[in-house]
Amino acid sequence: MDKCLYPVSQQLFNKDINPIIETAYSAAGKPKKISNYQVFCATMYILRTGVGWRDLPKCYGYWHSIYLRFKKSSDRGLWWKVLVALQRNKDIMMNIVMSDSTTMKMHRHGGGLKGGFKQEEKASVV
Repeated sequence: MDKCLYPVSQQLFNKDINPIIETAYSAAGKPKKISNYQVFCATMYILRTGVGWRDLPKCYGYWHSIYLRFKKSSDRGLWWKVLVALQRNKDIMMNIVMSDSTTMKMHRHGGGLKGGFKQEEKASVV
């Protein structure tokens, strides 16, 4: 397996991560076509590279299925539980940085045109 596409080994996933994921979902309903390992690695790929969901490599499966599983688990707080459990077991070291846009400096051209959309409409008409 490619280490860039699958950053976590299957053994580590089955031992530490999969039990946490299994507790968040019930066994009722259709069986999943995409494994929890595939969804986890796809999510890690998205977070690491910053690509859009539609640009997810085909080896993970259909992007929309993975997005829906990520969204449902994120709404349940599953990813925080996974990160906290991994840090508690000393499998990862996590540093969280939060930033507020009011403290960020921006280039003077980064704000757009002076006056907003009114000048853009006039410029496109002329």
